[in-house]
Amino acid sequence: MQRHRLPTGLFAAAVLVAVSAAIAWGLRPRPFVVDLQEVGRGRLAVRVADDGVTRIRERYVVRAPLGGQMTRVEVHPGDEVVAGTTVITVIDPPDPALLDPRAEADALARVETARAIGNLADRALERAEIQVEYSLADLKRGQELFPKKAITHEELDARERAWKTAVKLFEEAQEQVHVAEHLMEVAQAALVRSRPQQEGDPRIGSAAWNLALSAPINGRVLRVIREGEGIVTAGAEIVELGDPLDLEVVVDLISEDAVLVEPGDDCEITAWGGGQPLSGQVRVVEPRGFTKVSPLGVEEQRVNVIIELELPPDHPALGDDYRVEVAITVDEVHDAALVPLAAIFRRDGVEAVFVVNHGRAQLTPITTGRRGERTAEVLAGLRGGEQVILYPGDTITDTTAVRPASD
Repeated sequence: MQRHRLPTGLFAAAVLVAVSAAIAWGLRPRPFVVDLQEVGRGRLAVRVADDGVTRIRERYVVRAPLGGQMTRVEVHPGDEVVAGTTVITVIDPPDPALLDPRAEADALARVETARAIGNLADRALERAEIQVEYSLADLKRGQELFPKKAITHEELDARERAWKTAVKLFEEAQEQVHVAEHLMEVAQAALVRSRPQQEGDPRIGSAAWNLALSAPINGRVLRVIREGEGIVTAGAEIVELGDPLDLEVVVDLISEDAVLVEPGDDCEITAWGGGQPLSGQVRVVEPRGFTKVSPLGVEEQRVNVIIELELPPDHPALGDDYRVEVAITVDEVHDAALVPLAAIFRRDGVEAVFVVNHGRAQLTPITTGRRGERTAEVLAGLRGGEQVILYPGDTITDTTAVRPASD
């Protein structure tokens, strides 16, 4: 059998072609591995979010209505109180100041003076009583003599006038005795160092000597501001009361976010410690803002937004001033093409994405509308169902070969 050999030149050319093809295959650009996500259609909720705190809606601070000696507060934070029944504390009148020797001597001298005035008033009363008896007897004699014409009518009138004058002087003497008694009480009061302590005194423990402060509402003690006994002034804060079931949430938003919020907007409360989010609605956006320094040291204008908290029947273990995270839905759209925010970038001042078409990246300009937390509404450029590249880097350009990371 005769064997045919390829010419040497043709064999060399074949080898060269094979080597060149192998080199070309090895040097060809490999597809970039990328993360893809499909552009879907659905509902988009536009939200503003920030940290908030819970607070009791109505708080009551019990204050001392008058100054005095306050007894120790026996209620503690968390204790239940009943309106008009639970006694918070009792305020007694303060003890008078101690007397120095000079003041004590002056007080004793005033007592002796009052006693002397009382003695003089008693003697004056005795003289007035004698004068009344004498003038009355003289008037009776005149009334017996007048029918017999033993005295004139003028003499009878004079005796009657003398009797009436004696009665008035007697009444004045009685008042002087009463004045002297009161002066004695005032002088002796200066020597009193404390309220009466004798057993059986009806004033001890009564409203005449103290004031019991009762709880004004049904609820619980939130904070004890003043616990120990001692002197308090009128208006001093003692305890703070409230109803732990009557909760609301306060979140301070940046002013440019706060202008998007309206009363009635739905809210989602998370990070409160439970498994399921809580619901709520915006009750009021406060009309006045305030300046707050951020953790980075930047001054920000903030606005308080008050949220009505909707608690489930099994009330969660939330209390006053607990931290939560709040997301407020300020706008929403239904049945929109939604593109991931991670796929959007700007190229020459225009928003765009890379759509994967037959294994290659295709630069696609788009127009977006409202934005949510992770997706944006597409107004033009995409219809839904396209595969877009997430987090495209500078290495991805138009027509770059790509392959999904899942392959």
